Amino acid sequence: MTSALEKYAKSSVPRYTSYPTAPHFAAEFPESVYRGWLAQLDLDEPISLYLHVPFCKQMCWYCGCNMKLAARYEPVATYLQHLLDEIDLLASAMPGRMPVGHVHFGGGTPTVLEPDDLAAVMALVADRFRLVDGAELAIESDPRTLTDEMVDKIGAIGFTRASFGVQEFDPKVQAAINRIQPPDMVKHAMDRFRAVGVNRLNFDLIYGLPYQTAADLRRTVEQCVEMRPDRVALFGYAHVPWVAKNQRMIPDESLPQPAQRAEQARAAAEALVKGGYVRIGIDHFARPGDSLAVAAQTGELHRNFQGYTADASPTLIGIGATSIGRTPSGYVQNISETGAWMRAVAAGKLPIARGHAFKGQDDLRAHVIERVMCDGKVDLNAAGRVFGVAEDWYDGEREAIAELQKDGVLTCSNGSLTLTPAGEPLARVVAAVFDTYLRNSSVRHSIAV
Repeated sequence: MTSALEKYAKSSVPRYTSYPTAPHFAAEFPESVYRGWLAQLDLDEPISLYLHVPFCKQMCWYCGCNMKLAARYEPVATYLQHLLDEIDLLASAMPGRMPVGHVHFGGGTPTVLEPDDLAAVMALVADRFRLVDGAELAIESDPRTLTDEMVDKIGAIGFTRASFGVQEFDPKVQAAINRIQPPDMVKHAMDRFRAVGVNRLNFDLIYGLPYQTAADLRRTVEQCVEMRPDRVALFGYAHVPWVAKNQRMIPDESLPQPAQRAEQARAAAEALVKGGYVRIGIDHFARPGDSLAVAAQTGELHRNFQGYTADASPTLIGIGATSIGRTPSGYVQNISETGAWMRAVAAGKLPIARGHAFKGQDDLRAHVIERVMCDGKVDLNAAGRVFGVAEDWYDGEREAIAELQKDGVLTCSNGSLTLTPAGEPLARVVAAVFDTYLRNSSVRHSIAV
């Protein structure tokens, strides 16, 4: 597998949290089309909501998100008012008071909001939508800036899950990424959440960071396992300084090479499995019995813009600047620049910048890519039958499949494709074989491993 890693690990491929991926959405997508999609939603089918708060109190050098520093609260408060207005615009465009099964606050750092402001957003969500029994309410947080008042409010509102960006505990690595966050700080935040009834807790870890070693990351994982989060996401650092200017603070020469990245990912995964976690897809781990582990076991795992999920809803409504949403008809992405996003909302417009209406083989290829990413296997012939396409639909991919099979990345017999254990880290490379939008594309992506 060393030769396969050497051959494919540096491949520029998407993370496949959607298909087609966001860079291939069309610009100047008509608002009227999105309104039409919203009007056609099934009132009996629960939807999911993603609310984006693009503000942080501190800048992390590794971050590739669309975010702004919140040196003062006034810009955050102004943004919040427009977020409330967008919720009203979206709810009014739907056929009625839609049921909601999942709500996720992401960022940035949503806990940068004042506690009462977070409560105001959730009150409006509860008013304009119907939260179903057992709905999951999740929020991302930063232990460095999280206050006890915010934790108390999150518990009082009824949030069920909270996520922490741990990344790495090694002091040298933390200094290099400008995120100083000792283990005791994270443990205190976890204990506070559990004390107010928020018992489902997630950690994010990153490999491939500056000056990081496999031994560093293994020690971090062992410390995390002692804290017993329910889920751990293990992401590969995406060094894209041409997109995220703050990443220019990280010297290229400080970054581990592909073979070292692969060793870090392997060492961390090994320590997580040893600590009792179930491996899910390419970069998630969960405790047995967690809904994510159950979904992986039953073949009901999905992948969206937050990564792997047990959320099966075909509709995810993105709210806030740069957020991405999906309906059964296609994708839309909001305006990224907060000023332009606010002006569109103030004018009574759904503030979308780009979109994509599903066409041709999009649904089929999205299904195949998702199953490769989630299950590590897919029956290509059966998929063609389900979507009403002739079984020769992937003839154009046979040569690439054969080469990957020769290299030991996968096996494929009678249309049944399965990643080998050695090929599992290259799932994104295999998924890319079926991505027709990626061909002849000049879009740059992060490396595969």
